[in-house]
Amino acid sequence: MHYSCLVLLPLSVLFLGLCGVSQAADVSKPTPTKADEPRAAQFSATKAAEYLDSVGIHWTRDRECISCHTNMPYLMARPQLPGQAWKEVREFLEADVQKWSTGGKPRGDAYVVATAFALAFNDAQTTGQLHDTTRAALDKMWQIQLPTGEWKWLKCDWPPLEHDDYYGATLAALAAGYAPDNYAQQNEKAKSGIEKLVHYFAKNPPPDLHHTAMLLWAAQKLPGLMTADEQKKAIAALVAKQRADGGWSLPSLGHYKRRDAQKTPNDPNADSDGYGTGLVTFVLLQTGIKPTDPMVVKAVQWLKANQRESGRWYTRSLNNDKAHYIANAGSAFCVLALKDAGALNPPK
Repeated sequence: MHYSCLVLLPLSVLFLGLCGVSQAADVSKPTPTKADEPRAAQFSATKAAEYLDSVGIHWTRDRECISCHTNMPYLMARPQLPGQAWKEVREFLEADVQKWSTGGKPRGDAYVVATAFALAFNDAQTTGQLHDTTRAALDKMWQIQLPTGEWKWLKCDWPPLEHDDYYGATLAALAAGYAPDNYAQQNEKAKSGIEKLVHYFAKNPPPDLHHTAMLLWAAQKLPGLMTADEQKKAIAALVAKQRADGGWSLPSLGHYKRRDAQKTPNDPNADSDGYGTGLVTFVLLQTGIKPTDPMVVKAVQWLKANQRESGRWYTRSLNNDKAHYIANAGSAFCVLALKDAGALNPPK
């Protein structure tokens, strides 16, 4: 989520300290994302961690908000690697949620959903227990759910994350599904909200293969979102998009119009990229496909061969070439995919 489509006044880094948010030391700012950045001589989990820290922490410090493409996936992937720098972002989100209960207003409905998801996923991947602040964010999420089951999402015309309500609905489903302590089964607000979500997805099929992947992922956490046959077809459709080199490309997962001055088209036959490969590999592993499956083996080979020298994996923006923020999310999914494939192997 990129909140430049809302009017935000950035806060100073000093504000983080005043709010009790500890800051990670010696985190360098990220270098620009470029298509011609050389590939690394060999895969490095350490470089991946350094890159994720640079984009996740500095986005939080500079923008003072959560984003679907940068610090939300950062909180998902970074705990899989050595180091605790991610706690700065976690503490910032917790401080923000606490303000909501003392008269402060969230920066939008999408902000609430993304925050609830980031905290719930982080809880599941770290302590395995539902933090009180996560519960508060989830409860707020259900309060602002529309009667039809979805949320008012950002309509910035920036696919695949910030252009329709469907993506936000899948994130909300994932937030509930990942929340520890049987939250989805025991919380009355959650049960009512999930029932609305089930009806929403039943009436609204995924508009593209990217959102099919998101729904398929959510269906592994919340029963009833997809039938067994729907899941089987979704898996087959995603597998069919794997390229000969073992990767996937984001433009092949939907029909997306670019917003650059030249109006250059997105090529569905474009080269494999980090976001497409990381997301699809990770989601397919969630469905029970084994890391030893030849398809996954090929994907892991691509992931390990295509990390760039900075530690990132490149993905071209679907919108314009000013800033390829989707590479940040893509790099996070690459780390998650490697982790679940048993191929991350970070140093001790």
